[in-house]
Amino acid sequence: MTAIRTKLGLLASAAALAALPAGAQDKPGFKDTPVLPDGKWRVHDADRPAPVMVTPAAAPGGAPADAVVLFDGTSTDAWRADRGAWPVADGAMTIPSRAASGGESNLVSKQSFGDVQLHLEFRSPNPPTKASQDRGNSGIWFMQRYEVQILDGYQNPTYADGTVGAVYGWRPPLANAARKPGEWQSYDVVFERPRFAADGKLVRPAYVTAFLNGVLVQNHQAMLGTTVWRQVAGYKAHPDAAPIQLQDHDSPVSFRNIWVRPLPEAAIDLGGEGK
Repeated sequence: MTAIRTKLGLLASAAALAALPAGAQDKPGFKDTPVLPDGKWRVHDADRPAPVMVTPAAAPGGAPADAVVLFDGTSTDAWRADRGAWPVADGAMTIPSRAASGGESNLVSKQSFGDVQLHLEFRSPNPPTKASQDRGNSGIWFMQRYEVQILDGYQNPTYADGTVGAVYGWRPPLANAARKPGEWQSYDVVFERPRFAADGKLVRPAYVTAFLNGVLVQNHQAMLGTTVWRQVAGYKAHPDAAPIQLQDHDSPVSFRNIWVRPLPEAAIDLGGEGK
């Protein structure tokens, strides 16, 4: 009988609480716990703001509600090409031949970004006709400076810091997770822009975390600076936002389902730097 009364009492209390206006309900949490190292909040602080609600996509890999969709399979309106336009067919866009475009035609986003989460899917041409760096080569250039390599990495020997998943010219991927040419592959990347002091001095380098086909290939890897070929990269101060660029390396790589989420400052652990 006591157990029944207790249960009824709890149900009645819950019903009464639910009937109260949202603002009148007690905030779950505590105000008598130790202060966390950030000096702002206590452990389990009742007043700490709740996370912002973001509606995820209905299907894996789809764009969440707060994403900026750069390519949905129908239009390249979010981009400008250096020369010839990238043709769109069957829900994908493909790097045009240099003969058709009149030369190198990188694709540059019209919108500028700093810290971002990026999702992108790509497909290397099949059958492959070349080897090493001439086989399925492209790249994601964050801020038009910092490259994460795209390449046909399936049974295609090349230098380690130039294969798919590499921070080009610096860090090889932690694993080769490449699919066969002709198969769609996915990148999920978190890019943290570099921070510069007012005098242009580097305060904090750029960092990249990247998953290729669901496999971690770069783990919060510091970048050396602006990507260059056959040289050591270095930093030069630049604005806090710049376009994303897809590289034309004279190979008909295709792309689909490209979206980004600009990240708030709270997403970046500055550790006292860059503030």
